[in-house]
Amino acid sequence: MLFNSIHFFFFFIIVTLGYWSLGWAGRWRLLLFASCYFYMIFKPVYILILFFTIIIDYYAGIWLEKTEGKQRKWLLIISIITNVGILAFFKYYHFAFENIENLLGIFQVKNPLPVFDFILPIGLSFHTFQAMSYTIEVYRGNQKAEKHFGIYALYVMFYPQLVAGPIERPQNVLPQFHITHKYDFEKVKSGLMMMAWGLLKKVVIADRLTMFVDYAYENPSEKTGLTLLIATFFYTFQIYCDFSGYSDIALGCAKVMGYDLMENFRTPYFSTSISEFWRRWHISLSTWFRDYLYIPMGGNRVSEWRRYFNQFFVFMISGLWHGAAWNFVIWGSLHGIYLISAVLRDKYLPQLTLPKNLFGKSINLITTFILVMLAWIFFRARGTNDAFIIIKKISIFSLNQDFNSPLNTTEMWFSIMLIGILLWKEFNFFQINTQNSVRFYGLITLFTLTIYFFGVFNTNQFIYFQF
Repeated sequence: MLFNSIHFFFFFIIVTLGYWSLGWAGRWRLLLFASCYFYMIFKPVYILILFFTIIIDYYAGIWLEKTEGKQRKWLLIISIITNVGILAFFKYYHFAFENIENLLGIFQVKNPLPVFDFILPIGLSFHTFQAMSYTIEVYRGNQKAEKHFGIYALYVMFYPQLVAGPIERPQNVLPQFHITHKYDFEKVKSGLMMMAWGLLKKVVIADRLTMFVDYAYENPSEKTGLTLLIATFFYTFQIYCDFSGYSDIALGCAKVMGYDLMENFRTPYFSTSISEFWRRWHISLSTWFRDYLYIPMGGNRVSEWRRYFNQFFVFMISGLWHGAAWNFVIWGSLHGIYLISAVLRDKYLPQLTLPKNLFGKSINLITTFILVMLAWIFFRARGTNDAFIIIKKISIFSLNQDFNSPLNTTEMWFSIMLIGILLWKEFNFFQINTQNSVRFYGLITLFTLTIYFFGVFNTNQFIYFQF
């Protein structure tokens, strides 16, 4: 179910009103049923995959808590292999099939792998990682095994963050499911404001920019460098408004019912370095890779060059997590190269490190933004060939080139104005204060009218649903 659909509007109202009219037992049952319905709207049969992993990890957690010695490690390994195996099959089988076929084709050898026709279950990467975090934390002794099967199932399937995060830790969410939340109008106001702002970012900004981006990236060889440069600039804000808009709505939905989910974005385009960017962008994923991959690989406790390898490897895997294609691997690898290059520069060429005054911070902010924007080309392009075509054309663009756009001049300037408003709002008012009720009602009315009159309602799916 899409957050930007009328279906979800009525779903949210019915579930929320039902939630506040029930006691604790009725609430978790309602939320679990509603979450199943929410997920089954996309493709009902794939909920069986969710049920299978939930059963495996539920019992794995209980056995991990009871077991000692090497058996605990093997239980964890079985749980991880099950989760990763399901993710690998559905997400990477076609990718592996194509690459093996291309490689064997050089030697004129037939691909021995069978052909399967299936699509990636929506949000599989997200709820797989969330389920894995549970068993890992139980293994580490940071989380007690959840004995209540329904509550554990709700932890994995909680509808606000089921298909696109944030990827929660069990320590944050599971205890909240055991609490009977009292109605708090301040939390309701804050949650509704987050939802309205997130929906505005999605349908007013992201989906408007989508029209130009899709037009330019569809056939990049036929577009000018100037067109592709503007499209890449627009995409930088499209993907941010699309994904952070989803996170805002997810956090807002949960908050209306009294639940606090982890922050997933914190003004990432105001970062002055790549490392800072990843502390602000998709926080739940970057901390997941830090806690469950980078640190177990040795983190910063290893030799200098091993640390660089660890960092590069984690970013490369992060790219592969985002998509089963080489352009995603390149996107992740680029961020790894950015990060390592900055560390090497500061160590071996300190004279190139800018001072931390206003001028230095401004240059670093602009440089970081440009590097991130260029990497997004590989993320958005249909493949590596298109990505390199786009980079080549952008590198030789001219302001005198012809400029074609599916948007008229007024719509183009309106899109640029929306980006400016977004940056102004997030620089000055990262969180919207809702304690003043008059201010709340005024802003919620303004956002609602803006969404109604300026929103693009063509049921565009959220970008991160495909991951």
